[in-house]
Amino acid sequence: MAERVLAAVRTGARRTELREFPMPAVPDDGALLKVEVAGICGTDVKMYARPPFDHPVIMGHENVGVIAKAGRAFTDRKGLAEGDRVFVEHYVGCYRCDWCHAGEYRHCEATDWRTNPDARRYGYTSANHPYHLWGGFAQYLYLPWNSVTHRVPEGVSAELAGLVTPLSNGIEWALVTAGVGYASTVLIQGPGQQGLSQVVACRQAGASLIIVTGTTRDAARLALARELGADHVIDIAEQDPLARVMEITGGRGVDVVLDCTAGAGTAPVLLGIDALKRREGTMVVQGELAAFPDFPLKKLTEKSIALKSARGHSYRSCELALQQLASGRFPLEKLSTHAFGLKDADRAIRTVGGEGAEDVIHVSLLPWLEDA
Repeated sequence: MAERVLAAVRTGARRTELREFPMPAVPDDGALLKVEVAGICGTDVKMYARPPFDHPVIMGHENVGVIAKAGRAFTDRKGLAEGDRVFVEHYVGCYRCDWCHAGEYRHCEATDWRTNPDARRYGYTSANHPYHLWGGFAQYLYLPWNSVTHRVPEGVSAELAGLVTPLSNGIEWALVTAGVGYASTVLIQGPGQQGLSQVVACRQAGASLIIVTGTTRDAARLALARELGADHVIDIAEQDPLARVMEITGGRGVDVVLDCTAGAGTAPVLLGIDALKRREGTMVVQGELAAFPDFPLKKLTEKSIALKSARGHSYRSCELALQQLASGRFPLEKLSTHAFGLKDADRAIRTVGGEGAEDVIHVSLLPWLEDA
C-alpha cells in the first residue's frame, strides 16, 4: 500500500487543489477504504460556491469502495472483511445519544456540522482533523468504528452503487416522509437525480399516478422519467402546470407533492399547495428558502396540508436502494451520466452546477481514473 494518499482539497470558494496526505495508521477499531466512486450532488455545488468553513476540506459524501485494510475490532463489529465492497453513509454518529439509540443517527449532534464545529461527517469535516481522510475526493477514506457501512450486493458495480445516496433519499422522502403507497397520486417537481429516484420509489410502492414537471432544458431528463415509470411529464415552460395537473386528475389534484427544485424559489411550493387535493394532502420540500414572504398559510391550513421537510436518509432506505439496484428492474444506470478523475474535481462540481455540459444527472468522481 502506498505511503501517501492523493486527494482533491477544497481550499476556498470554488477553488480546489491536489494535495498529498500521509497514509494513516489504522487502529484496531478502524479501517481504510480504497475509494472507487464518490458521487456529486447539488449540495456539493452549494458548499463549493459558499463554503461554511475556512479550513481545508476533502469533499465527497456519497462514497463507494473496497475495504483495503481493517483492524480486527472493526471487522468483528461490522461483519466485513478486507476486499469487501461497501457503500459508506456520510453520517458519523456518537451511538450514545437518544437519536443514535433510536437508529436516527442522521440527527446526532456529533455529525451535525451546522451546530457542532467538531462534527464528523464525510465531505464536510476538516482535513486537519486526525486521520485527515474525511471525504471521498481522495484515493482512500478513513473509516472509524462508528462509520455507517452497507455491503454492496454481488453484481452491483461500484459506479452503480454510487447512486445509493440519491436513490435512498428518494425512498426516504417519498415512501417514509410522504407516505406514498399503493394507489397514491404523486406530483414530483424537478427531474434531477432526486426527482428521478423518487419516480422509481413511487412506482415500486404502487403509486397509481406519477406526474413529473421540468423545463424545456430538461427534455432528456423528462424522457428518462417516462422510462423509469412516470405516467405524465409537464414542461412548465410550454404548459400551465397547475391546469395540466388538474386536467390529468379530473380536477381532484394529487395526494402527494415532492418538491425537488432546490433553489428554484417560491413558485414550486405555491404550485404544490394548489395542486394538492382538497383535504389532507402531503408536501415534502427541501429547505432552500431563507425567507418566504406572504406564505399562504391560510390556504395550507384550510386544505389541511401536511408540510414536511426532506432530510437525508435512514439505514433501511439505503438497504432498500441497494436491493433496488441489484434487482435490475429499472434502468438506473442511465442516471449516471458523467465521470471525472481527481484532477478534474473542480470541473466535476461545476458540471453538476450546470457549467459546460448538457443532460447532466448524476456525476461520479473516480479517484483512480488517472491510473486506469
